[in-house]
Amino acid sequence: MNLFDTIRNTLVPIHKEGYIFVAAFFIASLILGYIAEPLFWIGLILTLWCAYFFRDPERAVPQDDDLVLSPADGKISHVAMVVPPAELELGSEPMLRISVFMNVFDCHINRSPVRGQVSRIEYRPGQFINAELDKASEDNERNGLVIETRHGKIGVVQIAGLVARRIVCWVKSGEPVNAGERFGLIRFGSRLDVFVPSGAEPRVSIGQIAIGGETVLAEFGSSKGPTISRRT
Repeated sequence: MNLFDTIRNTLVPIHKEGYIFVAAFFIASLILGYIAEPLFWIGLILTLWCAYFFRDPERAVPQDDDLVLSPADGKISHVAMVVPPAELELGSEPMLRISVFMNVFDCHINRSPVRGQVSRIEYRPGQFINAELDKASEDNERNGLVIETRHGKIGVVQIAGLVARRIVCWVKSGEPVNAGERFGLIRFGSRLDVFVPSGAEPRVSIGQIAIGGETVLAEFGSSKGPTISRRT
């Protein structure tokens, strides 16, 4: 492998949703640089950050219908039994909810946690408080999907955050999705909630860093019980 191949394999593609933002940041940098040269360099740093924000790396997705994968990169902020949002029509009984919080440096491409068929998509307007707070699930702007799987219905909720002002969802109700398939993104800074039916055991702990499409959040059909973690 030569130097060119090394550089090419290191650089991560930018999703097309980000092209206009990267271009806008760069043009703004040129304008600011015309006013004062130091402002150009500040703008250029922000342009590079914008390109980094919209990166869209490939992932090695486990092909196992018993696994529920992380829908995004980020930190596991909640693992608890919670009643799902009413608009998803998943019932009034608590379900296992695993939340992934994305900061402004995480990859914000959202991926399907399971293979199945999208049976419902519901958008709800709301506030833009810190997405890491538990009440953000109810108060913030959000977009929810219900995916029909062999293990039942699984809910995935895109939640806007303190800085986020735009939730993007590319799939439609009735469409099939594969585990790890890209279905949307949120800009800038946000959270994903996954609601899992009974029969699944959590495989992550609060504070753990998850990789979208690769990290296993929960597993069906296992007799091992919940995974226990400790900090070292």
